[in-house]
Amino acid sequence: MMIKYRVHEVAKDLNVPNKDVIDVLQKYTGETKKHMTALNEDELDLVFETFTQKNNKKDLNDYFAQREERAVTVSEEGSAKEIPLKEAAKKQENNGRRPGRNARGAQNQNQNQNRNQNNRQPGKPQQKGAAAKPKKDSIRQKATIIGHIGLGNDNASRHSHERIVDTRSHDVELDKYNEKYDRLANEKVKTDNVVHKQKLNQKSARYRRGRRPKRETEAERLRRIAAERKAKPITVQIPESITVGELALRLKATVAEVIKKLMQNGVFASINDEIDFDTASLVAMEFHAKVEKEVEVTIEEQIIDDSEDKEEDLETRAPVVVVMGHVDHGKTSLLDAIRHTNVTSSEAGGITQHIGAYQVKVNDRMVTFLDTPGHEAFTTMRARGAMATDIAVLVVAADDGVMPQTIEAIHHAKAAKVNIIVAVNKIDKPGANPQMVMEQLTKYGIVPEEWGGNVPCIPVSAKTGTGLNDLLEMILLVADMKELKANPNRPAKGVIIEARLDKGRGPIATMLVQNGTLHQGDIVVAGTSVGRVRAMTNESGREITSAKPSVPVEVTGLDSVPAGGDTFNAVSDERLARELVEQRRTAKKEEKFNARTKVTLDNLFEQMQLGDMKELQLIVKADVQGSVEAVTQSLEKISNDEVRVNVIHGAVGAISESDVMLAAASNAIIVGFNVRPDPVAEENAKRDGVDIRLYRVIYDCIQEIESAMKGMLDPKYREVQLGRAECRETYKISSVGLVIGAHVVSGKITRGASARVVRDGIVVADDTIASLRRFKDDVKEVVEGYDCGICLEKFSDIKIGDILEAYTMEAYQPE
Repeated sequence: MMIKYRVHEVAKDLNVPNKDVIDVLQKYTGETKKHMTALNEDELDLVFETFTQKNNKKDLNDYFAQREERAVTVSEEGSAKEIPLKEAAKKQENNGRRPGRNARGAQNQNQNQNRNQNNRQPGKPQQKGAAAKPKKDSIRQKATIIGHIGLGNDNASRHSHERIVDTRSHDVELDKYNEKYDRLANEKVKTDNVVHKQKLNQKSARYRRGRRPKRETEAERLRRIAAERKAKPITVQIPESITVGELALRLKATVAEVIKKLMQNGVFASINDEIDFDTASLVAMEFHAKVEKEVEVTIEEQIIDDSEDKEEDLETRAPVVVVMGHVDHGKTSLLDAIRHTNVTSSEAGGITQHIGAYQVKVNDRMVTFLDTPGHEAFTTMRARGAMATDIAVLVVAADDGVMPQTIEAIHHAKAAKVNIIVAVNKIDKPGANPQMVMEQLTKYGIVPEEWGGNVPCIPVSAKTGTGLNDLLEMILLVADMKELKANPNRPAKGVIIEARLDKGRGPIATMLVQNGTLHQGDIVVAGTSVGRVRAMTNESGREITSAKPSVPVEVTGLDSVPAGGDTFNAVSDERLARELVEQRRTAKKEEKFNARTKVTLDNLFEQMQLGDMKELQLIVKADVQGSVEAVTQSLEKISNDEVRVNVIHGAVGAISESDVMLAAASNAIIVGFNVRPDPVAEENAKRDGVDIRLYRVIYDCIQEIESAMKGMLDPKYREVQLGRAECRETYKISSVGLVIGAHVVSGKITRGASARVVRDGIVVADDTIASLRRFKDDVKEVVEGYDCGICLEKFSDIKIGDILEAYTMEAYQPE
């Protein structure tokens, strides 16, 4: 806040009349001011500039001459000028003295006065002389000052601080001698135990008073820093994006300077805003700094080796073959015939519900087979199986032909860019037609070699073993043509085929090594899971210590169950690996949270509609991770416009007590797939009324959930016509109201039913039949061909000829 500086105060400080200041302001501003008017900063600058130019002197001689003239006017003007001259002399005397000396002199004078008052006895004539002394001294001092000023020479100004001693007085100041004796006595009384205080700041303070450096202004400091930067430019590293505050820190400049440069370039940013590399580089160059682009190295780049292998380091590896096709077309039976095992009998319902990885020895060469499920619920698993393989064997039943899942398998194989070999299975069955299968395959871009294409079609029979050797030889031939190679002398990298939670051994993952060699004891990062390989077993259950490329193994030692299809890498730094996994988990949580809670203008209406929609809360538990995902996706697909299936939790393992508590808190149903609840969970579920549904086949699960959803749907209402009556006469009864004399034309009229009044084909009212009479009796209904009296609840504007349509609303469950 600016202090008010009025006209009369300015005139007083400038030693000029008020009228002069007012005239100057009126001359340059055009406004007439009064002596009490407060002036602003611009007006003050105008007044000071005017009077400064007016009183300007060419040299110092004019100034001293003017001062001598003012001093001489004292004798002419008398006592009117004496007081200002005395004040000027006092000011001049005070300015000539040092501040420290004045302070000490005043302090000693006060001490001497106090001692004189204490030592002198009352009634002495010294008091009278001492009291009269200051008056004489003041008169003498005044005369001396006036005399000095009147002389007008330099000695007056140079020696104005000299002390005047009155020699006419016979007073002796005994106090200073008493002070000396008191000090000597105190020094003799002091002992060695007394702590001496040392004045540490005396010399330094005197030094500072002697040498007081000039304080550097902000503008000078900025100019000095800019000159230093220009003389010796600094080098800064700038990443792809950087905040303004971080850029200022690296440039060794203030944030205000950086923001100023940004504004000059047309960029408006605050201290926490991020700017790109190009903008930051322009600002840095204006600060005379050399710019280098900072390469950000992530944790993945530090611990995961993605470098390409040299040609001389590559070795031939076994092909990875995936068996795909429609459900119940004989994929697993075909693989059993190749492995001479029986796997289908162990699957629930004879349907493959997990991904299995096996190695088979064919003509002294190893071939890795992946068996994927054929049901549509396992589309994601089948897609993962195709992405991890080199050759896809498409199994098509000769008696069934191309089915929907067969088409999906073709699309997955083409998307993965793998070679396709068609195995026409079940040629031993009556009605088998391999030619029909090949004709159907041509519709989807699969042209057999027999017809000039590039896809081998081999008729086989998993039951009799016909054509199996031809199929295996074709697999090896295609593998030789692809020249499959890998480098076993590097950290392992591969894909998670399947993962499950074992009660005794913990998380178990089926891994397919694609490159490098996986050793026992390696640190493995798989998606959001990390751990050290404690044990590895092959498909036969034998424990092994290392796995080369194209070898499937079961691994224990991870801290959680990874998701099928995740890529795993063997790393060297366990600390960085756990930090990387923590970052991935955090990113996954944020993604899930943002997907659920983020609302934009585009989806605002959809989110509002979701509030009116019922939800079927489900908790899915399964034996393997792939089944959890399959069941979740299948159940979420059966959502409709009115009921939405929401899987709030899905995990691997048995149904535990925590699952029951979650279901009780969220009013959810627990769906178990190939798992059982433990005794404590089962008891808590009975106590809390939590519904647990256990399944072994996915068809039963989907069908039962659909039935539950239909029970949750809001009931639909449809109109059921009862009958029509025509108004023949109307009667007004005071105690009853308007009574309609009607004849039932068709159907029947029922008491309590809804009635629609139709006049000339237009509905004029919709009401309820309050009472129904035939003659004097109240009746429940009147059938076709009879007359009756009808009273409506509200509507009374009935005219002869109106038609009354009686109907009811019937609730029904949609199919």
